[in-house]
Amino acid sequence: MPKIREVVGHEHQIAELSQQVAKNNISHAYIFSGPRHVGKMTTAFWLAHKILTKDVPESEHAKVQQQIEYLTHPDLLVLDRLWIEKESDDWDVIAKYSNVSQGHRSKKSSPARTDTIGIDDVRALQERLYEKSVGARSCCIIRSAERMQDAAANALLKILEEPPIGLTFILTTQASSGLLSTIRSRARIVQFQRVVQSTMQAFVQKLDDADASFVLRIAQGAPGVAKKLAADPDALRETKQLHNAVRRFWETDSLQQRLQILAPLKQRDQEAEELLLHLSLALRHMPIEQRHKHYTSLFRLLHGLQTNVNAQLLSQAFALGVGKC
Repeated sequence: MPKIREVVGHEHQIAELSQQVAKNNISHAYIFSGPRHVGKMTTAFWLAHKILTKDVPESEHAKVQQQIEYLTHPDLLVLDRLWIEKESDDWDVIAKYSNVSQGHRSKKSSPARTDTIGIDDVRALQERLYEKSVGARSCCIIRSAERMQDAAANALLKILEEPPIGLTFILTTQASSGLLSTIRSRARIVQFQRVVQSTMQAFVQKLDDADASFVLRIAQGAPGVAKKLAADPDALRETKQLHNAVRRFWETDSLQQRLQILAPLKQRDQEAEELLLHLSLALRHMPIEQRHKHYTSLFRLLHGLQTNVNAQLLSQAFALGVGKC
């Protein structure tokens, strides 16, 4: 469930957005672009709160904040988690992150099994957008807008061309280049970078020195990662286990063990992304001569996984190549 909390870092972005709201220079569309977990969604909710309380008496701000946090504010629409058959189909959980109707996804086989935003998702969003707003302003947040299929992106573009009066879209994405150029041209792009380590020290104050150092190294400037690991002992333990397993990948002479460690890459999912991250981080802390030997192989693997090449074959070639170095 979203919380209106202080944004960690991104002082320049916050200052610019605050000035735009104060001067009533609010765009009808923003694109927040940057790495995962650096605070784009946190900033999106912060901006929505600023916009929706701009002309509201201060005595009402706490009420608006609570409505935003529970996604019950009548002038806020959020499309975040999607209903995915046999994977993410708990409506109560989805309702904590998205308040746009997704009933259509449970009635079709496609794209109900994927995390892509389809034309029906945008149509459901559009129906809500043109309902009469309670206030003079409204906001619509779409997380990971690069998930949109072409038809969905074109449908959203039509809305952006003639948006309802007072509506502000806030789209988040890891890379704005993944969105249609016509969508980018109709939005203000706000770039987010990783947060400096000193700013994130507050998250790890309750951890011992070893765990604090590990969390900050794994977070790589992403406050969302640091906060989760510092607050969830189970997540921290599992992350340590994964990191230690990946270190063994670089150290072992056993091809079978290397292939076993790389097995998650076949799925090309979140687990695979975590494995690739730890492969890179573990290699950075190997002796310099080993780093030089393996960087090319790792780069070739990362590049290959961005294509449609068979992930299992790539993994096998990678494991064999490391063994020959």
